Amino acid sequence: MDLNIDLLSEICKVPGAPGFEGPIRQLVLKELKGLVDECRVDSMGNVIALKYGKDRSKSILASAHMDEIGFIVTHIDDQGFVYFHTLGGFDPKTLTAQRVIIHGKKDVLGVMGSKPIHIMTPEERTKQANISDYFIDTGLSKSELEDLIEVGSPITRERELITMGHLINAKSLDNRASVFILLESLRSLKKSRRKPSHDFYAVFSVQEEVGLRGARAATQAIQPDFGIGLDTTIASDTPGTKPQERVTQLGKGAAIKIMDSSCICDARMVDFLKTTARSEDIQWQPEILRAGGTDTAALQLYTAGGSIAGAISLPTRYIHQVIETCHQDDLKDCIQLLSYAVCQIHTKDWQHD
Repeated sequence: MDLNIDLLSEICKVPGAPGFEGPIRQLVLKELKGLVDECRVDSMGNVIALKYGKDRSKSILASAHMDEIGFIVTHIDDQGFVYFHTLGGFDPKTLTAQRVIIHGKKDVLGVMGSKPIHIMTPEERTKQANISDYFIDTGLSKSELEDLIEVGSPITRERELITMGHLINAKSLDNRASVFILLESLRSLKKSRRKPSHDFYAVFSVQEEVGLRGARAATQAIQPDFGIGLDTTIASDTPGTKPQERVTQLGKGAAIKIMDSSCICDARMVDFLKTTARSEDIQWQPEILRAGGTDTAALQLYTAGGSIAGAISLPTRYIHQVIETCHQDDLKDCIQLLSYAVCQIHTKDWQHD
């Protein structure tokens, strides 16, 4: 199986901060043409694509969020420096020496600035960085900026995708990698002419990074019987991590989520995904994430009575930095596991023990 790296690169590059997913939504809609039977955009901006199943009395919903962590303009001072609020979770120290793009009437390139270490007091040098320590320098005056951007303009990070050996390194693999996985799974179904067991809703959700908001709305509307969240997870396989602290490792396969801080996956779905992976010779690894949550929680809770929910996660290093890194083989395993799972979900007895 060959990966379309050019498509993944484009998906990662296109901007889409929470609440401002328009550009990535347009790219998703373009890529969905010819892959599904129905497609619509709901009031929140979720893309809801439907591929008809063999048995249309039940439904499966797989969700991959389109939004990436970003910022929003809150103030432009008299010197033209731009201040901002975060959209999503950031470790402040990762902002140092980064380029960003402010999206207004025109895109404006800027750099994250902070007080130089040379003029810091000894106390300032040793304290932990705060988001409030940073500002954006665009090289433009206040009046020039106000012709292009305004308070409320979204901001995304600037970084190109590269490959490093067997690895892929880019900004926003969280969660554009899963957008890619969902699109390529649909493409695989079309190419193989396999039909999902039940109606298969491929949802490309909005505002996950600020509280699973889009997935909640989509789940309430669709009321799926089965839910599969698609997201990245921590690959804690780098120096300094103890074996007992590891969540997943790169190159060890698709991660099948058991739990995270917002969701304990349905044991039946966990077993089904494991069984499917084994039967199709797909490499996999278990995932227990002690902190952090994904759309999976929304899929599980916002169907009346709950859906049978689980998740397929992509092991990723350096999450929420501009150097997020995944293994090409893990990407392939996630695509294969999802595309086989939605076609075999009818083979399991879903009764409670």
